[in-house]
Amino acid sequence: MRRLIALAALFCAFAAQVQATTLVDDVLGHLARHTQVRAAFTQTRDNPALAEPQVSRGDLLFVVGRGMVWHTREPFDDNLVLTAGDTARIDAQGNLARVRDGNRGVSRVSGMLQSLLAGKSEEAARQFAITADGTTARWTLHFVPRQARMARVLAGITLKGDDFLQSIEVDLASGERTVIAFANTRDAGPLTLLEAKVLGVP
Repeated sequence: MRRLIALAALFCAFAAQVQATTLVDDVLGHLARHTQVRAAFTQTRDNPALAEPQVSRGDLLFVVGRGMVWHTREPFDDNLVLTAGDTARIDAQGNLARVRDGNRGVSRVSGMLQSLLAGKSEEAARQFAITADGTTARWTLHFVPRQARMARVLAGITLKGDDFLQSIEVDLASGERTVIAFANTRDAGPLTLLEAKVLGVP
């Protein structure tokens, strides 16, 4: 009887894992249908060392296979281009200057996010244990680092959404938390000449 109960528990755990994997694939397939997306964002950073959260607002453009244009408008103006493994700033003349901040963690998370929005989970699955809750109409994906080295810095990432990605929560091991909430998310429509140039879209 004990062996039967253990076998049943194992089956239930396996079934739950299969269900979660299927939901992850369904969600990513759903997101990948939107190849060019625009949204407004509000980013809130909570740090135990700060008296108040740091809040910034701006606009985002994402193009599958090309990267993101991340335009912060408040509290200051800053225009970044994030590709799979690089970050650059757009200057006043519309030229790109590489950002050399040495923050490999930001580049890694950015690359993972771009792969997920393109419907590809392989890279994320190598670096994170992924679990899913909900349905394709309203879902939550949780990412926990597999490697101890990364886990010493990053506690986890949570994505929430519906037809589009609606929020990203990044929790650091230090207790710092960054939440990015998106609004007015929509298919991007035609790109401007500058957007096409900095993302290398023909």
